[in-house]
Amino acid sequence: MIVILLGAPGSGKGTQSRILSGKYGFKHLATGDIFRGEIAAKTPLGIKAAEYVKSGKLVPDEIVTEMVAGRLELNGEKYLLDGFPRNVEQAQALAHFLSKQNESADVVIFMNLPKQEAMKRLTSRRVCSKCGEVYNVITRPTRSEGKCDSCGGDVVQREDDSEATAAKRLMVFEDLTQPLVAYYKAEQVFHEVDASKSPDDVTRQLSGVIDSVLKALK
Repeated sequence: MIVILLGAPGSGKGTQSRILSGKYGFKHLATGDIFRGEIAAKTPLGIKAAEYVKSGKLVPDEIVTEMVAGRLELNGEKYLLDGFPRNVEQAQALAHFLSKQNESADVVIFMNLPKQEAMKRLTSRRVCSKCGEVYNVITRPTRSEGKCDSCGGDVVQREDDSEATAAKRLMVFEDLTQPLVAYYKAEQVFHEVDASKSPDDVTRQLSGVIDSVLKALK
C-alpha cells in the first residue's frame, strides 16, 4: 500500500506521518529528512540539493525523484510518502516508476492549511540539533529553554524556518498545489482534510480516510 500525504510547510505532515506510521505500520519516507540525510552525508545528490534548500527553492524534480525512488522497495511493504510528489512532473515520474512494478498510489491526502496559519507555525518551529525532535515556541515549548526534553541537545531554528525563507517556501508551494491537486483528483484517489484543527482531530480525519481505503482494498 502506498499513501501520499501532501500539504504546505507547517501543515503537520511530519507529525501526522509519524503517528500514522506507528498506527498502520507504514515505512515513513519524508523528503525533508531524506534531503537532510543526503546533505549531512555530503553525497553527490546531497551537495546539489543543499544549494536549493539554503535559498528556499525547491530541489529539482530529477534529484528529488532519484532520492525517493532509491528508498522504495516494493515487495509488499507499506509506504507513507511525506511531501512527495511536490508537482505534477514528480507525480508523473512516480507513477511511471510504480507502474513498471505493477504498483500505484492507493490514496493521496491533502492536508489543507491557510497560508497565515502555516506562516505562524513555521516561524515558531524549533528543532533539536542532536535528535531532530520538533518543538514550537507557542504550542509546544521545551521545558528548559533552548534544550531538548528528550536528549538535552540544543534546540534551534532551522534556516529554512526563518521568516524570509518560510515565505518563499509557501509561495512556491502555492504555485504548484493547484495543478497537483487537479492531477490526483483526476486519478480518483484524492482526499482532503482540515489541517488547521488540533493534532488529535487531524489524526482522526486522516485515520478515517486510510481506514476507508483499507476496507475497500480487502
